[in-house]
Amino acid sequence: MTSIKIIIVTLQKKMSDIPQKNNPLHGITLEAILVALVEFYGWEELGERIKINCFTKDPSINSSLKFLRKTPWARTKVESLYLYMLRQKKKMDLL
Repeated sequence: MTSIKIIIVTLQKKMSDIPQKNNPLHGITLEAILVALVEFYGWEELGERIKINCFTKDPSINSSLKFLRKTPWARTKVESLYLYMLRQKKKMDLL
């Protein structure tokens, strides 16, 4: 390995050792995120909020996971909605 690659690998290892206590997505699987969203919103509202076919046409967890794993822009939208849902739940608990 070249010295640059060694440095990059070393930095990646050090960064992975840093706990991500401020990252609410850390350690949560995409499946868990999707299940939580479906439980909170239901498929119909989820399909209205994020307009992708896997949420509107014969939706299922498995088909949605396949699509989201292959489509970064859609996964980003799902993760953003999940973070929004967490904030909404927190507000509801405070009321």
